[in-house]
Amino acid sequence: MQKEIIKKLEEKLGIENIKYDEPMSKHTSFKVGGNADIFITIQSVEEMLEILKINRGELPITIVGNGTNLLVKDGGIRGIVIKYVNDTIENLSQNNNSTKNHTDIKVKNDKILLKVSAGISNAKLAMFLLKNNLSGFEFAAGIPGSLGGAVYMNAGAFGGEIKDIVKNVTYLDLNDERIYTIGEKECEFTYRKSIFENKRALILDIIIKVHNSIKEDIEKKMNEYREKRLATQPLDKLSAGSTFKRGDDFITAKLIDEAGLKGKRIGKAEISTKHAGFIINNGNATAQDIIDLIEYTQNEIYKKYNKKIEAEVRVIGE
Repeated sequence: MQKEIIKKLEEKLGIENIKYDEPMSKHTSFKVGGNADIFITIQSVEEMLEILKINRGELPITIVGNGTNLLVKDGGIRGIVIKYVNDTIENLSQNNNSTKNHTDIKVKNDKILLKVSAGISNAKLAMFLLKNNLSGFEFAAGIPGSLGGAVYMNAGAFGGEIKDIVKNVTYLDLNDERIYTIGEKECEFTYRKSIFENKRALILDIIIKVHNSIKEDIEKKMNEYREKRLATQPLDKLSAGSTFKRGDDFITAKLIDEAGLKGKRIGKAEISTKHAGFIINNGNATAQDIIDLIEYTQNEIYKKYNKKIEAEVRVIGE
């Protein structure tokens, strides 16, 4: 059955878009993880529907983004891994008036709505908005990964969260193979969570709310945030960003620091000496090294402070 599925996938999608026994270390910022049986890049919902039609539930399907908040276990991922790489931006105007080729743009009270593909990187979107004098996304400019991934986990930084700029999200439900559009409230955004964590879905595009501003002001804010990141975070090391979520009544990184865990290593995984909230790959770490260090840290913080800390990084595979 698997051979038949593979043959049909190659016929419909092109062999150049399909890889076998693909190391997931190539697709995660931790640079660790075993192989995916079948790794497919797609650019449209039609391609995703074709995969579902061919597969018909025979092989498990896993959706990944840019892998910047992902930890794939050393055993890899069975079945099919899908990466959506569409990064289009529609309906952008450089001023408050619609122009030809941008007839769907809506402007109300200086607010502009942009339809952005989930596959675009946050960095690319930020630069695009800067170029066009549009503000509201500066806080997310330095968040690694894709916009779809940021929506999935309601990523945030410097007091801002993705939910602040989302008007609605369009996604394909992998169970009933229908496309839905839901508003910001229906996304059920909370701290580093959304409804999509509990859905088998491919996020397709997001309508975001931005507004006109002065380019120099936007750039200044982005630069300030970048300097803060460079000064406080181990951006020169392999990581998945902040490893742990903030507590309800405590700052997790502060507890880890006070517990004397900075620099703690298991294998080649290490709690950063620059920022205690980051676990880094300090060499040829395995996924298990990182998992073990996460669990060690959780246990130590619970023993010392009776506080349960939750991992922010998404762990998948076997």
